[in-house]
Amino acid sequence: MKILFITDNFPPEVNAPATRTYEHCRQWSAAGDQVTVITCAPNFPQGKVHDGYRNKICQREIMDGIEVIRVWSYITANEGFAKRVLDYLSFAFTSFWAGLFKDYDVIIATSPQFFTTFSGFALSKIRRKPWVFELRDLWPESIKAVGAMEAGLLIKFLEKIERFMYRDADLVVPVTWAFKENLERRGIDAGKITVIPNGANLDLYQPQDKDHDLLSALKLDGKFVIGYIGTHGLAHGLDFIIRAAAKIDHPSVHFLFIGAGAAKADAVRLASELKVSNVTFLDPVPKEEVGRYLSVTDAALAPLRRSDTFKTVIPSKIFESAAMQKPILLGVDGQARQIVEQFEAGLYFEPEHEVSFLDAVSRLAADHNLYARLQDGGTRLARAYDRSRLAKQMQQELKRLRDR
Repeated sequence: MKILFITDNFPPEVNAPATRTYEHCRQWSAAGDQVTVITCAPNFPQGKVHDGYRNKICQREIMDGIEVIRVWSYITANEGFAKRVLDYLSFAFTSFWAGLFKDYDVIIATSPQFFTTFSGFALSKIRRKPWVFELRDLWPESIKAVGAMEAGLLIKFLEKIERFMYRDADLVVPVTWAFKENLERRGIDAGKITVIPNGANLDLYQPQDKDHDLLSALKLDGKFVIGYIGTHGLAHGLDFIIRAAAKIDHPSVHFLFIGAGAAKADAVRLASELKVSNVTFLDPVPKEEVGRYLSVTDAALAPLRRSDTFKTVIPSKIFESAAMQKPILLGVDGQARQIVEQFEAGLYFEPEHEVSFLDAVSRLAADHNLYARLQDGGTRLARAYDRSRLAKQMQQELKRLRDR
């Protein structure tokens, strides 16, 4: 089978869309499929092209058997709505032209960002090939949830385009069951929706001893380290975490934030203004180093802002943390909470609720029996969401689509 995958994010970028796409495509390629990924020069989230790459019209490389074609796009940091839309639209245009010259049986366009689906849709019509909408984010609904854009005529117009894309796609693959329910309520045929959630690469993420050299380098010896590794975005409510951290009187509790994003500068500035001493900020680390940094943490933080929209979201970081037996401090209600509590892999706190958050931190840091139970629950959760099995499931769906 020949697969064309259109994605705005791909390694060496380390965010969740890049990781999921790469691990799925690598497994499909190893199983004998011919996989081509069209993406842009790696630049997320700072908006700076990574070392070793250039923002050229077109460049090609082979990565673990995957043909990767990188096309030019307007590049900007992950902040500022208008500039980001220009970034997204430029990639939709150039990825479409690159796709015209490839041979494939099926097309996949993944969100975020939403505009990759424009390219997938257009190529499917011109080349008469089926296309798949991989739905990672309810966009533009999530834009309203973080306050980046107010409801109005533009939002309504974008929502009409969104529904059209769902209806036109030959297969929609949402990453949560709540997304599927949302689509069904809006009249999308349930028969063409298949949920394939995120998961953990159990070969890459396994329980391991703490890296004591790294602990010493970070001056975190003897600390109960709560780690947040990932995008520091508007949706994550890190300002709330910083304000709450300032009120923790437990001397061993320390927060480690690793990553970049639109909200990081504000988070760093807030920590400085409040003179918070139990918080450390680090720049993003390469994917192969994430496990090492996770090893020095005692718990994994997964927060989002208080919004009904985010009740449909399952943060991908919970799977990797669970695989490494790091209990999860989860500030996300809905689907994510159901999973974490089902496997008893962490503690839920009410999003942006200070008392609830501080209580969860205190319990996790003080109750050793509870901590051990949550570690065991993490192992069960990770096994249930083994990314290798999930990639194989999606591969089978693609073959059925091609044959049909």
